[in-house]
Amino acid sequence: MTLKEKIALFPHSPGVYRYYDSGGNVIYVGKAKDLHKRVAQYFVPPERLTRKTAVMVSKIADAQYSVVDTEADALLLENNLIKQYKPKYNILLKDSKTYPWICISADEYPRVFLTRRLVKDGSMYFGPYSSVMHARNLLELFSSLYPLRTCNLKITSEAILRGKFRPCLNYHIGRCKGCCVGGISVQEYGRNIGEIVHLLKGGGREMIRHYRDLMASAAENLEFEQAEEYRQKMQSIEKHYSKSLIMNTQVGSVDVFSLVFDSNEAYGNFMRLRDGAVIQSLNLGFKMNIEEDQSEVLGMFIAEIQSKFGELSKEVIVPFRPGVEIDGVEFRIPVRGDKLSLLELSAKNAKEMRFNALKQKEHTDPDDFRRKVLEELRDAIGMKELPVHIECFDNSNIQGTNPVASCVVFRDAVPSKKDYRHFNIKTVVGANDYASMKEVVNRRYSRMLMEAPDDLPQLVVIDGGKGQLAFAYEALAELGLTGKLTVVGLAKRLEEVIRVGDPYPLFIDRNSQALKVLQRIRDEAHRFGITHHRNRRSKAQVESALREIKGVGEKTEQRLILHYGSVARIAAAAVEDLAGLVGHDLAVRIHDHLLNLNHGKRQDTFFL
Repeated sequence: MTLKEKIALFPHSPGVYRYYDSGGNVIYVGKAKDLHKRVAQYFVPPERLTRKTAVMVSKIADAQYSVVDTEADALLLENNLIKQYKPKYNILLKDSKTYPWICISADEYPRVFLTRRLVKDGSMYFGPYSSVMHARNLLELFSSLYPLRTCNLKITSEAILRGKFRPCLNYHIGRCKGCCVGGISVQEYGRNIGEIVHLLKGGGREMIRHYRDLMASAAENLEFEQAEEYRQKMQSIEKHYSKSLIMNTQVGSVDVFSLVFDSNEAYGNFMRLRDGAVIQSLNLGFKMNIEEDQSEVLGMFIAEIQSKFGELSKEVIVPFRPGVEIDGVEFRIPVRGDKLSLLELSAKNAKEMRFNALKQKEHTDPDDFRRKVLEELRDAIGMKELPVHIECFDNSNIQGTNPVASCVVFRDAVPSKKDYRHFNIKTVVGANDYASMKEVVNRRYSRMLMEAPDDLPQLVVIDGGKGQLAFAYEALAELGLTGKLTVVGLAKRLEEVIRVGDPYPLFIDRNSQALKVLQRIRDEAHRFGITHHRNRRSKAQVESALREIKGVGEKTEQRLILHYGSVARIAAAAVEDLAGLVGHDLAVRIHDHLLNLNHGKRQDTFFL
């Protein structure tokens, strides 16, 4: 039986399918509401498939399936099979950490401790916790509220009656009631454990109310010591929950999922809320080896969370519909209010994970890091091409004097200093930044069209707002380049990106690497331009100090500067020394003129 004949017999039922290569290795696992229809979508003409999917299909030698009752069962089975086989073309979890759990042991006097191993011995496990610090803070809270034992002894009623144990230091300093010597009954200790379980399940607010009522009751009965004990417990729980994110007690118990996509990777955040407080949070990364629908990735994320945290809440907040339906679970996409704020907070955590992953790649794989930054910039601006070659222009002048411009070049998101260029403004009179920008852009790209037409940038950044951008675009239009490259303006005030024809500025996330690249190239253009402008001003001031003297021309000026090095040294020279270079009469005029300037008229001219 051929592969196509075998696939034609797949049932119209929910289930999981597996693709095998010629060596019998599982290369892909997928789930489907209808196995027959889903699998048939792969075996179509290659041009109708994405490139990566077509490569995978070309390697399929066999296909198998497993039928299940519901789509939710298919989701969980798919997740388990992916973990078992680690198929080459599946979405792979990039988070391989073992998360800590809080364990309550199955003893007569249970222990409460942190562990990374789940042992099926009847103990209760809560978690996992993505933050070890959070889990440790909970244990500290329990220790402050209840005198729990910390020893590893196998304490039973029989062992206590036989007097097998001796109390430890914790008993003598009041941190333990002395379970090992019968200092606390199993029932009383069990009530403490019950309250801990209630807290771990998200009942913090209810416990605060409970202790407040007990405190009031004890105070009415004049049991002030007992009331003080209840007050301390209430305040300990309040202090702990003040560190947790409180949104709104009206939100109730919900789970929140968010995803941020980046090329063939995705970053997800999960939050679980109970009584308005975040009690669990987890970040996971996914690598997609073939193109996957975002809904499928979200479905995989949900399945992974189910395998780690157990059943979902009845209400689950998501950014879009997942590729799965689960009985008893309502997927909600909020559009306003507190639940939208929750989704935005979750997305912020996912973005932070993506940002940290990028920063790590900056050191471990700088080439891949720069590529991802450029992809982020391309997507943020809405470009078609990757901006591997970026150029930025900036004007510099002070009240119209010595107007200059600079052009800096970034290749692969790093400066290419050999390509930097300075421009002295030639055709514009006065402080006209708009016309100066047009002149410089025209000169830059008219020359490039003649000398290196294949080296045009993909992105041109103009340091300025709509005015400078409009004149730069006009220059490009006159050269016929508007369809060949993208030009944007970067305004300093709010770091807003101005696009041609768009009445509304684009605000890129201030923490994104895309904006940081734009800011860096803008700042570099400003630095490069200011340096050149200062040099021109200094030269102009030197020239003006000597050229004002009758009889001093360009050659005489050069001879004096080369001999003395600066106008200040010329002013300090004796007339006899100057006469040896320019003659006695001119030497006297130079000496007198510079001496007058040095007495206060224009000291700054040559002492800069």
